[in-house]
Amino acid sequence: MHMCCAPCANQPIAQLREEGLSVTGFWFNPNIHPYTEYQARKRTLEDYAREIGMKLVIGGTYDLRPFVTAVAGNIDGRCPYCYRVRMEETARYAAEHGYDSFTTSLLISPYQNHDAIAAIAREMGQKYGVDFLYRDFRPLFQAGQAFAREHGFYMQKYCGCIFSEEDRYMAAKRKKKESSRGL
Repeated sequence: MHMCCAPCANQPIAQLREEGLSVTGFWFNPNIHPYTEYQARKRTLEDYAREIGMKLVIGGTYDLRPFVTAVAGNIDGRCPYCYRVRMEETARYAAEHGYDSFTTSLLISPYQNHDAIAAIAREMGQKYGVDFLYRDFRPLFQAGQAFAREHGFYMQKYCGCIFSEEDRYMAAKRKKKESSRGL
């Protein structure tokens, strides 16, 4: 399972284990910036994986420059690229290491483009000859967030890339400005 963070992964892991599936975590997130954010999310997931006895594979490295270079020409259209690079690496790794399927914790978020993630993951599964295990984890989102708070997980405030962080802060700034003008 590709995992973006422990708060999003905890309930999908639990559900798949309840179904009798063995889950191996795969951390590949070159989209997460800045470096301190990347490290905080990775460290929290590593700690959680140890706590629940789950194998966690760390793929890739912190890659600000390649990510920014790839999306610079279309910053507003960055998300499909982000989904593609992560699903491709996950499918490639799964195929090369003998896994029969893969999925992603991204499918829990009501803030992500669920259909695009699933379509890209299916495409990457076909490309690498490994099944994409689709589950709509969104009904588990609130429980996952509550679990993360109860367990003291690091809770991020934005999707991952530096542009999503900017979006978050600029939206809050616009909202504050509008409320002060009585809009």
